[in-house]
Amino acid sequence: MKTPDPLPARVAQASGLGRSRQPVARATSSASALLLVLWALVVLSAAVFTWVAMIHGDLEIHSEANRDVEARAMAHSGLAVALHPLVTIKTPLLEEDVAADLGYKVRLMSEGGRLNINWLLRGEDPRKLVILKQWLENRGLEFQDRETLVDCLLDYVDGDNLKRLNGQEDEGDYHPPNRELTSVDEIAEVPNSGPLVSQAGWKDGLTIDSQGPIDLIAASAETMRLLPGLGEARIAAFLTYRQGKDGLDGTIDDPEFKNLKEIQSFLGLSDTQFKELGGLVMLKDPTMHIISEGRAGNAYRQLEVVVRKAGASPQILSWKE
Repeated sequence: MKTPDPLPARVAQASGLGRSRQPVARATSSASALLLVLWALVVLSAAVFTWVAMIHGDLEIHSEANRDVEARAMAHSGLAVALHPLVTIKTPLLEEDVAADLGYKVRLMSEGGRLNINWLLRGEDPRKLVILKQWLENRGLEFQDRETLVDCLLDYVDGDNLKRLNGQEDEGDYHPPNRELTSVDEIAEVPNSGPLVSQAGWKDGLTIDSQGPIDLIAASAETMRLLPGLGEARIAAFLTYRQGKDGLDGTIDDPEFKNLKEIQSFLGLSDTQFKELGGLVMLKDPTMHIISEGRAGNAYRQLEVVVRKAGASPQILSWKE
């Protein structure tokens, strides 16, 4: 029998013609799978980064909200201190740093330094009406505008329907309530109030919350000029003394006045001169305007409250937050 020639088999083996193609196919499949895995990792990474960004944003929002709550809590803490019957402008606790970025600051101001519009109109006292008309003149109102507005105000608050010379009672759709004003803003509802209420800051010097008479330890120079018998020299000297060394009202270095007689002496007024002020002035009106500002980081919240601090339980008259 003829023996097969082994040469072709060796040549085929050497040249790889007899090698299987399966490893090549497996390599191609592995490369494709790797690309898919890499692509999946890229997509997953993008999703993770987006999720992290959303979580970070939510944390920042919640952090800001928490800071706002903390600032509000600080403002309420300052107000709680200010409402205590024994707390005055000289109380150190009106400004407190609870932590490096946490605290409150409170300002106390007497509401008695403003003009109580109801008190000025009450009883139609000629001396008080002179004060009101002088204040309106200082605001730039002409004579007829002043006379008309004051008469309209009196018709607005009085208990009858008798029209004053320049006033206005029931007419058409207008019906005055015949009661005292419930807010300073209500003046805008009074006929012929336009020349006043059209001015910026027209409400700043007015109130309905004080006891009435002008508090001499809180009144501004402008308000004191409305009182009879007080010249510029007396007012300037009094304010310089009243404000203390720092030149500011309502601070810890302000001197204490025990009674009106002491102020009379300082102003250099005789008993006859001071009698002209009888019923028009007072000392230490218990009605306070409190502004409490709380802070927490970059967040700030403010409370503005008017309160009558007479007795053990303060009476809240208005609240703005």
